[in-house]
Amino acid sequence: MPPNGSPGEVPPAPVYYSDYLRLDKLLSAQEPMSDKLGKKAHDEMLFIIVHQVHELWFKQILHELDAVVDNFRAETVDERSIGKSVASLRRIIEIQRSLIDTLRILETMTSLDFLDFRDLLSPASGFQSVQFRVVENRLGLASDQRLRFDGAKYYSRFQPKDREALIASEEEESLFDAVERWLERTPFLKYERFDFLLAYHHAVDRMLARDEEIIRSNPMLTPEEKEKELDHLEGTRREFAILFDEEAYEAARKEGKKRFSYRAMLAALLINLYRDEPILHEPFRFLESLIDIDENFTEWRHRHAIMVHRMIGAKIGTGGSSGHHYLHKLVEAHKVFTDLFDLSTYLIPRSELPELPPEIVRELGFAYSLRQEGNGHA
Repeated sequence: MPPNGSPGEVPPAPVYYSDYLRLDKLLSAQEPMSDKLGKKAHDEMLFIIVHQVHELWFKQILHELDAVVDNFRAETVDERSIGKSVASLRRIIEIQRSLIDTLRILETMTSLDFLDFRDLLSPASGFQSVQFRVVENRLGLASDQRLRFDGAKYYSRFQPKDREALIASEEEESLFDAVERWLERTPFLKYERFDFLLAYHHAVDRMLARDEEIIRSNPMLTPEEKEKELDHLEGTRREFAILFDEEAYEAARKEGKKRFSYRAMLAALLINLYRDEPILHEPFRFLESLIDIDENFTEWRHRHAIMVHRMIGAKIGTGGSSGHHYLHKLVEAHKVFTDLFDLSTYLIPRSELPELPPEIVRELGFAYSLRQEGNGHA
């Protein structure tokens, strides 16, 4: 009987490192155009490898995103699923840092080095990375949010089979969709005798009234300075007011200033404000990880735009875009979870938080800890 096996079981064939990793295919996949045309350009090999590495990491990012979306498809998402999803998102964040660092390696190639083979690449462009466009779609970048490329849809520069894949990916459930539905199911917005929005509204009113009193009674401010500070405070009041009026919020949403549904936004705010409650630790880390991913892709796009400017100056891109000008426009336009960035606007100090009723505190705690407290243990 084979070790750790059943009678008659055939042991697996020995695995060889090179075969397992398909190194024969992987290491023969670099075919510089300059070599084929007899115009050898030394740095084209670096250019190819860096972009192939990017594509491999994009594949892993999609693998992780698919797992997270699957976790959040369930009607009930338990703590274990959230923990697994946080682990996947943290992995994506580390991959993004590697992608940003890889650009530094590419920048060891000078502009003249790039010019040795750049014209051989036209009209190919990094813009045509199908996987990266799918990553954006899987995160939840809305089709109408994308910047037009010469007035055309972003997939117009792709071959038909890739165009079909991109259109199909737009129709699949995104991480944004799954997270929004999960937030909408948060049970603690109204719970027995606790109304989160009402209690929060009262707390904000008290805080702003105190801020106004501080400004008006400050002897160090001139009348003009007081007026300016009060104008700023009034702007803050208007921003908070959007959260207290669902119709005003929906109007802002139609204008593109908000994207999450009203209930999802309130739930995300509750999680951020009461993040110290044990059951909300992982949901908070999850939302923070979404911000990190958005921020890292923003940084990656920014670094890419700077690198392109450094490499080709004001020339157009090989794919026909306006080069670094177009890339700079993408930096802010293609953020997905802007609502989570905006949450900081609505945070109030812990000392101002409405006190949660004991029954909610019990629900937000861990059963073992509560049993210990009930027994008089620390």
